[in-house]
Amino acid sequence: MSLVERHDTMGQDTTAWDGGMGSVGDYVALLKPRVMSLVIFTAFVGLMLAPGSVHPILGAVAILCIAIGAGASGALNMWYDADIDQIMSRTQKRPIPAGKISREEAFAFGMTLSIGSVVTLGLLVNWFAGAFLAFTIFFYVVVYTMWLKRSTPQNIVIGGAAGAFPPMIGWASVTGSVSLESFVLFLIIFMWTPPHFWALALFKSGDYRSAGVPMLPVVAGETNTRHQILIYSVLLAPIGVAPYLLGYASPVYGVASALLGAVFVALAADVWRKRDGDIARQACVRLFKFSIFYLFMLFALLLGESLVAGV
Repeated sequence: MSLVERHDTMGQDTTAWDGGMGSVGDYVALLKPRVMSLVIFTAFVGLMLAPGSVHPILGAVAILCIAIGAGASGALNMWYDADIDQIMSRTQKRPIPAGKISREEAFAFGMTLSIGSVVTLGLLVNWFAGAFLAFTIFFYVVVYTMWLKRSTPQNIVIGGAAGAFPPMIGWASVTGSVSLESFVLFLIIFMWTPPHFWALALFKSGDYRSAGVPMLPVVAGETNTRHQILIYSVLLAPIGVAPYLLGYASPVYGVASALLGAVFVALAADVWRKRDGDIARQACVRLFKFSIFYLFMLFALLLGESLVAGV
């Protein structure tokens, strides 16, 4: 397999592989399966919480299309970011920088899945949900990946909307519209994304600096990033309780979400206090890991209550 040189958008010479020997596993990796699993779960919760009903087969089709659309976004993200993925240690083993799939193959794969998922969702479920999925893919690939990621430290704040849309698409698959309730689900993920991702960025800032990506710790410094993590965490905590406050979740959810939010804020405060050496890194890792648990538990509780109510 030969190497070909290409000049990236940031004015640096980088090396990309020709590809052409990708396995099924390599193409699955292009889909970012860990991110896809979160998309599937939150979209399913949105679908289950939506008023009205949808045929189980159409519901399954909707979730499958949303999952494929998310995977397509991941593939197109890796196509465009192949230059910086090669530089960053946590992404060097992805299929394109590892030389298993070419950028052209990833682009064709991502575009095929994008079009197929949008058209299928529109034809079989409803065109509002299909159009919403198309917008989400466009937002993640063009607005976030191609524009925001390399141009502003607010990339995660604004670009995080793409990851927050799936429960609204799930809701729209049932109702053909969106509502305040579905927007609250969006808002939970939207406000969760910055502290979640910046906790990771704090101890991976060297990677972003090397790749020239203006993540907040690189541009504004670690102290400012810690301030922002704490601010977003404090704002997130009451938003996490909002489904109960708005009357579509039980007091059990209200208490649990409040406790989870309090722990989230406490861990964010720990990141804010501990700023040196390995102890600071450990605080960031704890917040990053708990943030995943936090989001999962909120949506799992909402799903559980929906299932119990439907029995």
